[in-house]
Amino acid sequence: MGRIGKFSLLGSAIAFICATAAPLFASEASWRGSGEADREAGLQYAAYGFHRQNGFASRVLGSHNAERERLRLPGLKWNAHLEREAAEWAHSLGQRGVLEHAEGASRQGTGENLWMGTAGAWDVETMVGMFLAEREHYRHGAFPDVSRTGNWADVGHYTQIVWRDTREVGCAMVTARGNDVLVCRYYPAGNVWGARAF
Repeated sequence: MGRIGKFSLLGSAIAFICATAAPLFASEASWRGSGEADREAGLQYAAYGFHRQNGFASRVLGSHNAERERLRLPGLKWNAHLEREAAEWAHSLGQRGVLEHAEGASRQGTGENLWMGTAGAWDVETMVGMFLAEREHYRHGAFPDVSRTGNWADVGHYTQIVWRDTREVGCAMVTARGNDVLVCRYYPAGNVWGARAF
């Protein structure tokens, strides 16, 4: 439905972020593939994921859930299936050196937040923090009338993170061509036209 690009400078390090609106409807079964067996395997994989990459998954999840807790929203759970999909897309973006959303059909109804910046210059809390910093422009209302700037894309990352109905997240980061690329996938997707974030 829409795309945005933003950038931030810190010294010589550059970061770009990108968000998109989700489709109006998404079927839980559509992205789960093999159903409950896949979900059970994913949960086991997720437990392993919390111990990889210097606690990457727990740090990303903690950054998301700290804001949700501040708003008294239920915490998100880590989903390894979404993590694997995010890793595949992050690898593709990193190899091409671009920041663009996966087509909606390939995301099968999941939401997506993207970030790209100079390799090694940003920690994951800062990356997610750039998404969360959009709250300064957030205005509570029915999507897409959610930004004090008049442009929903200025708060699209933030609204996806705090979308009440979103229950699961999976993120991955790759380093390629001098950049770190972070991809986060969310289920169910947020930023649904006509609905409120929380």
